[in-house]
Amino acid sequence: MPETLRSVVAKFYDEYMHSTPKKLKVVDAYLFYVLLTGVIQFAYCCLVGTFPFNSFLSGFISTVGTFVLGVCLRLQSNPQNKMEFTGISPERSFADFIFAHIILHLVVINFIG
Repeated sequence: MPETLRSVVAKFYDEYMHSTPKKLKVVDAYLFYVLLTGVIQFAYCCLVGTFPFNSFLSGFISTVGTFVLGVCLRLQSNPQNKMEFTGISPERSFADFIFAHIILHLVVINFIG
């Protein structure tokens, strides 16, 4: 069983490295960073506590919202999804991403109180 798992992971890694455009790899690295930030925040909450609960909640909501917006950016920027998002250029999807981030973080900063 471990050999088949290793071969599947190796094939996935090779396919990813050879067929994924560089821009999408950057977005994937960003998504991985945001995911790790959310995991660290949640682990901190479980280990230490949530004394200023609004601060924890706003930070975690910020991470989840950022991850969702990043996934939307990745979907719209992927060349394989051109037919799904006709009329939306990569520049437009990035501008939408930035605008939604500004709105998200204005709400999060307001929620911190």
